[in-house]
Amino acid sequence: MTKKISTGVVHTVPSDLRKVFTSSPETTMLWNALTPLARNEWICWVISVKKPETRKKHIERLCTDINKGKRRPCCWPGCPHR
Repeated sequence: MTKKISTGVVHTVPSDLRKVFTSSPETTMLWNALTPLARNEWICWVISVKKPETRKKHIERLCTDINKGKRRPCCWPGCPHR
């Protein structure tokens, strides 16, 4: 059974992040409970980095933070695309 993974306002969920959500139903549930704007901020925060290793760290932090109840990335100016 495939559970729906909600997108952001401007950004769609990239495949590497989608893979993480597919493997963690609890994280997916928390992700889907975020507002579309909050999801958009997280996605943009993940895809805005240049190095693959930094992107991997952002994905790990995203999962950790939303599991702790954080709604948006900390100390980031926000998505410039909206």
